[in-house]
Amino acid sequence: MLKLGGYLNILFAILHIVGLFWAEKMFEVVGIAEGMALAKQDIHPLYPYFITIVVGVLFYIMGLYGLSADNKYKKLPLLKPIVFCIGGIYLLRGIGELIFDIGWQKASPLLENTYSLIAIFVGLLYLVGGLKKWKIKQAK
Repeated sequence: MLKLGGYLNILFAILHIVGLFWAEKMFEVVGIAEGMALAKQDIHPLYPYFITIVVGVLFYIMGLYGLSADNKYKKLPLLKPIVFCIGGIYLLRGIGELIFDIGWQKASPLLENTYSLIAIFVGLLYLVGGLKKWKIKQAK
């Protein structure tokens, strides 16, 4: 589970970086084109690209933590709490977005719901994978 979560995060990181070659289209597809256009105008023209790189790096780091927890990569610091934090962040993002879309927007766009379900899936991979890993280790 942790290995799959790790590889998915690394895939998300790669997609963010590769997507920069078609940044405007990528921002449009993920539904943030308006916000990125305003950020370009109000903050700095390179801000959307900088933020996309930062997010890509964060996905990569989260991927490394998933792989590290599955013993596919060297042991990283604070492994156990960070794995559970990653799972919690994903679940909060996924469930929070679903609640917001259903409760306040009175609409549930398919793409946003799909992203939320993916986030919930990855969050469960980290949380359940972490629970299995450290519960099994304690039982030995």
